[in-house]
Amino acid sequence: MAASIESRFLSLVSRRASHAARQQYDVIVVGGGHAGTEAAAAAARVGAETLLVSQKIQTIGALSCNPSLGGVGKGQLVREVDALDGLCGRAGDWAGIHFSILNRSKGPAVWGPRAQLDRQRYRTFIQSELLSTPRLTVLEGSVEELLLSETNPEEPGSHRVTGIRLANEGTPISASSVILTTGTFLSGSLFVGQSESPGGRIGDAPSSAGLSHTLRERLGLRVGRLRTGTPPRILKDSVDLSLAHIHPPDSHPTPFSFLNTHTRCKPEEQLPCYLTHTTPGVERVVKESLHLNCHIQQDAKGPRYCPSIESRVVRFPGRQHQVWLEPEGLTSDLLYPQGLSMTMPPDIQLRLIREIPPLHRAEIHTPGYGVQYDFVCPTQLSPALQVKSTQGLFLAGQINGTTGYEEAAAQGLWAGVNAARSALSMPTVALSRTESYIGVLIDDLVSRGVTEPYRMFTSRAEYRTSLRPDNADLRLTLKGFEEVGCVSPLRYQEAVRVRDSLQEAQAALQTLSLSSPKWRKALPDMRMSETKNTLLTGMDVLQYNDVTFEMMSSAFPESLSRHMEFAQRLKIEAVYKPHCDLQKKEIERIQKEENMSLPQDIDYLTLPVSMSQEVREVLDRVRPSTLGAATRLEGMTPAAIVHLLNYVRTAAQRERRTQRHQKEEREREMCAREAS
Repeated sequence: MAASIESRFLSLVSRRASHAARQQYDVIVVGGGHAGTEAAAAAARVGAETLLVSQKIQTIGALSCNPSLGGVGKGQLVREVDALDGLCGRAGDWAGIHFSILNRSKGPAVWGPRAQLDRQRYRTFIQSELLSTPRLTVLEGSVEELLLSETNPEEPGSHRVTGIRLANEGTPISASSVILTTGTFLSGSLFVGQSESPGGRIGDAPSSAGLSHTLRERLGLRVGRLRTGTPPRILKDSVDLSLAHIHPPDSHPTPFSFLNTHTRCKPEEQLPCYLTHTTPGVERVVKESLHLNCHIQQDAKGPRYCPSIESRVVRFPGRQHQVWLEPEGLTSDLLYPQGLSMTMPPDIQLRLIREIPPLHRAEIHTPGYGVQYDFVCPTQLSPALQVKSTQGLFLAGQINGTTGYEEAAAQGLWAGVNAARSALSMPTVALSRTESYIGVLIDDLVSRGVTEPYRMFTSRAEYRTSLRPDNADLRLTLKGFEEVGCVSPLRYQEAVRVRDSLQEAQAALQTLSLSSPKWRKALPDMRMSETKNTLLTGMDVLQYNDVTFEMMSSAFPESLSRHMEFAQRLKIEAVYKPHCDLQKKEIERIQKEENMSLPQDIDYLTLPVSMSQEVREVLDRVRPSTLGAATRLEGMTPAAIVHLLNYVRTAAQRERRTQRHQKEEREREMCAREAS
């Protein structure tokens, strides 16, 4: 089936390509990675005639680095992309071979849906979806430059993009909107040991130098340089997996897509992952070979949250680091060693991996390598992901300074939506950080910028208790259909059904209003204090840890049994209702406390509050004088502001109590002296 779909895809592309140069498009998307495929599909769904241009047709939808999707923070993005009718969630359900929910020991708000993927299945699904997308044409080619023309005086901007010119092609291709999703290919360079070669991915050339020149020189955009890397691929048969700790998948896979009730891979067909760790020998090999590794010595900023093993050893000497051995497919003979990104010479890479017990006889199929590439400083973009100074130009993915498939897909979808709306003379739209992780991602990029590759975490979202993976459909699908225009009627109808059913179920729970003794009688297994004697609704009782909707349905079948389909969602809604209410009050409190003074002697690096190292370093370097000044720092998160506010308030109250006690002590001493 995979070969058949790929053959059809290539055949259709070749037929369409002959007509592409003489057609006028509404939207042109440059790049066929996660951002580009989501952008092209979204633009077409909105109603725009769309052209997707990729250097290689065969690599459209390819998993360039790790064979996985989702995770903590990232899984929320996948669910939101799916809620807006994007591709990657359904592709993950079709290609997944190991499903798990990360962070399950914590609350559902920070659960991270994740799946290991079969590389070939994922690419096949994406290409099949593009095949069946109306108004979408695919063309193989390399973009040489952007076409510029006179600006529209009725719109802001000093430049206007009106299309592209392909390398070795004299005829331009015109469009009202152009989306660049060049990933790591924009002036990309590959590094292995001391060797450097042009490219954005092994086996592929970088994007045309003319495209970088257009962005820098003709459009005057601020462009920076970032780096990333990938680990070597290891032959599975050469690894002794008995020396690693096995991690089985979830026994009941949880789909990414709201349209799916099960995954393509049956529970019993899933493959396990394996965990091992680095050894002192790994650190020794790294230190002995640093002089042979030019990538790690470069000035370009590398990823903080997915660093190379060389960076880990240099930054954290003497530590043991996790290495996950992950399958690349159901029939693949390769393993992906997550955590061993490296750019040293191939012979040194082999020495290093063999210092890890399960890999002591491992053989490398493809060596790891580093990539350096250009990115455009994202503060030059609007919340629609349009370049502020250039009419008709949108950017999405790693070109905006992000890292990861999920971040790229989310940006691609939203850029595709807005490029299409702009081309069709409709107003662009924005997502608030109060309603989605996509909104958090875009707001962080365009308002704060990046100094290193940006990765999504749940801690970046101040409203994360309401921005949960389970309710992305209610938050976004209705808006996606009614206001944005990127959601199909079928998905919209399902979201409306779910919304109405949940509201009906919650109303039924609220109608169940009983005294505490009656609840204890109805639910004898519930641990409720015998002294408690208040009136409680069903929603109140469902907040108890040991109460499930199934228990309540058994006790009150006449009013609740028909809502069993939504048992888990109702439980989550009940548990988080008080948290969501409290969270809104905290944000309102921050807005009132903007002028609160921050003590200049605070040791931010050791402050006993929940705060990322990135935020601590920013606060320690800048040392803002007020809470309001802290909120505007690059990289600052609203969650960190809440914790800082609470800490300063508590410290101030403690100081006032101390001063009061000292004053009372002095007064007692004075009274004692006078009495004597």
